[in-house]
Amino acid sequence: MASTGTIDISSIGKPAIAPRAKRRHVRSLTGDFPDLDEKGQEKWPKGDEQSWKAAMCDIHSGIPDISKAIVHHVQTSLARAPYNIDDFGAYQAAALSVRDNLIVNWNSTQLEYSRKSPKRAYYLSLEFLMGRTLSNALLNLGLLDNYSSSLSSLGFSLEDVLVQERDAALGNGGLGRLAACYLDSSATQELPVWGYGLRYKYGIFQQLIKADDGTQLEAPDPWLDYQNPWELPRLDVTYEIRFYGNAQRWGEGTGRATWSGGQEVLAVAYDVMIPGYGTRSTNNLRLWESKPKRGFDLQSFNAGNYERAVESSNSAAAITSVLYPNDHTTFGKELRLKQQYFWTAASLADMMRRFKHLDKPISEFSEYNAIQLNDTHPTLAIVELMRILVDDEEVSWDNAWTIVTNTFFFTNHTVLPEALEKWSVPLMEHLLPRHMQIIFDINMLHLQSVEKKFPGDRDRLARLSLIEEGFPKQVRMANLAVVGSKKVNGVAELHSALVKQNLFPDFVDFYGPSKFGNVTNGITPRRWLDQCNPSLSSLITDTLKIDRNVWLKDLYKLQGLLAHVDDPEFQTRWAAVKHQNKERLALFVERQFGIKVDAHALFDVQIKRLHEYKRQTLNILGVIHRYLLIKDMTPEQRKKVVKKVVLFAGKAAPGYYIAKLTIRLIVNAARVINTDPDTNQYLSLFFLPDYSVSLAEILIPASDISQHISTAGTEASGTSNMKFCLNGGLLVGTVDGANIEIAEEVGEDNVFFFGHLTPDVEDLRYQHTYHPIPIEKKSPALAHVLNTVSSGIFGGDGVYEPLLNTIRQGDFYILTDDFDSCRFFRLS
Repeated sequence: MASTGTIDISSIGKPAIAPRAKRRHVRSLTGDFPDLDEKGQEKWPKGDEQSWKAAMCDIHSGIPDISKAIVHHVQTSLARAPYNIDDFGAYQAAALSVRDNLIVNWNSTQLEYSRKSPKRAYYLSLEFLMGRTLSNALLNLGLLDNYSSSLSSLGFSLEDVLVQERDAALGNGGLGRLAACYLDSSATQELPVWGYGLRYKYGIFQQLIKADDGTQLEAPDPWLDYQNPWELPRLDVTYEIRFYGNAQRWGEGTGRATWSGGQEVLAVAYDVMIPGYGTRSTNNLRLWESKPKRGFDLQSFNAGNYERAVESSNSAAAITSVLYPNDHTTFGKELRLKQQYFWTAASLADMMRRFKHLDKPISEFSEYNAIQLNDTHPTLAIVELMRILVDDEEVSWDNAWTIVTNTFFFTNHTVLPEALEKWSVPLMEHLLPRHMQIIFDINMLHLQSVEKKFPGDRDRLARLSLIEEGFPKQVRMANLAVVGSKKVNGVAELHSALVKQNLFPDFVDFYGPSKFGNVTNGITPRRWLDQCNPSLSSLITDTLKIDRNVWLKDLYKLQGLLAHVDDPEFQTRWAAVKHQNKERLALFVERQFGIKVDAHALFDVQIKRLHEYKRQTLNILGVIHRYLLIKDMTPEQRKKVVKKVVLFAGKAAPGYYIAKLTIRLIVNAARVINTDPDTNQYLSLFFLPDYSVSLAEILIPASDISQHISTAGTEASGTSNMKFCLNGGLLVGTVDGANIEIAEEVGEDNVFFFGHLTPDVEDLRYQHTYHPIPIEKKSPALAHVLNTVSSGIFGGDGVYEPLLNTIRQGDFYILTDDFDSCRFFRLS
């Protein structure tokens, strides 16, 4: 724009093509702390101090105050009255009143952190599977009973109000639930930990099951349609994020460059308060939403070009629309990479702004900040911090790399080399040209160090390189995460050993074993026992005769239950709690499917993301085997059979055809089994759609046994096994992941192991490839099941042949070898 106030209309809606200015440090409206006078005392910032303090609110914890707060939000926030308020409105008002309490605690916590300037930890995760917030917040605040009484006095049932909340669609599986548990536990332990993620408009998807053939369908998950009372928009916290454009090196060996042009979008912050249990400590989950820098092209609109008028808005909004866009297309791949950079760049900018409040030299950044990378998704944060330090803060390359490698910590979540994330170099150069330059520079210096330690070992250089040669070349994000992090950890003892032995052995040789460690995954007992199974929690508290606030923060206290295992009264109450939870699940299933479920039957549950290595296919084939055995029995023989209800839940990725076929087989097998009058009183089968945290909270307390049957050496850890065990369920599993450590704690008599061990797997795969044995000879029972499925009893036209052929040909996940060893496929 010239000084005359004119503007070139062709530039409207386009980013300025100019050298990028040094980022301006702006103090946001959150997290500030008082100035000090000449005596070192805090100065009151505005107006009369006494007037402010007299008007400031505190926690409303008494029943009258709670009722007043709820009614206040009914009248003002919802603009409703007693005459037109329903259960959902009561939920909204109650949630807003609880959020008021959380904000009071949040402000106090952040002010304390600002005063003391502790080292902060930041947890970068593409998923946060939070579950319902109202019940968890009331539990952690210690206000569950008082809110129940208050709502009752206003004419509502707390139970009816709680179920109005929709699960936040911010995650999919164990990765996201682990992140949520870490946030809860960090707040409970009063640690200064923030989470950073994305505010997905539609989540991963809402899972529907097609009525006529059992196929999984994906629909948008409109979880934000009625707003989210738990989030606080921070419209003052925004950052400009650049894509595409050009990166011009400065030369002269500085390592610096100017990145300009391309597309710029805005990252807007939304905060979700994370309360600790039994403490006022309240941490934060900051979620980013993408918005256009210039949203609406009025010139194009007035010219009749309506699509171009909103093109910028749509392009920006797509970044945070969906978790894990289908990357089977070029557009999907680019969108995924856009997501990852948008999120990490906004988060790093926010951390840098907060660090600058401290007025410390940039060289001390790693002394005040630790960043945990939850898998490879946030690995671009390593490159982005290098870009900020070198290009914006003018730190020398070597000093910047020292800061970076003392800031980041990397958690690996897979043992499958093919699952390690890679991005093509042409895509990276197109979307993030400056970052590709930095990756090349990091790689060159890294390989020079490797060459010094292992001179002439070109094969080792290729394996340790951040770039995988090929057409096109690929950036190995896991290698980048290892090189750029101070420590690398696996998530179970077996997995961490495999990380060193199988995934990164050359890096262990280069850096030494001390860089690699183990941090076994965990769960929060507040949600996964006290909240989802309050009757069991009360029984434990009564039996141990200690306050639940004590044992819910120290599960080793549960060892005190061992003294009561032979107590008839304790056994009776334990059985009553389990049966009560089974009746609750049976009622849920009956309402959803119209089929009455026998709560006295054995409840067998497998709830996991659908994947071949998790072997839901092995489980359903075992269920069909059981069905065929019962079908062949006489009526008298059937009376001796242990009645069983088998329940599956979990989502398959939209592009994962084999996993979706497994769901289809489960659904169609259930239709046959549940309607067969010869067998349905002894065996029933259900697939519960749209798996969520809230559904898990019903399923887990009701389980008698649960299945954790991954191919040995493929499951990094698993956390659902911990949740089932904590709720008194027995585990059926392979010797894999955290199953091993659970067995060490609870005793192998309480875990039913089967199947081959990790050292056997590669030899078995070799035999499958070069010396195959017909399934009819190796496992006649399994061969009969496969032939039955092929016959069309659960759907014709050979629809399941691609799934069955993964077993008949190659059998990579060794179902044929493990099928006969699982006793739970038998009738005893």
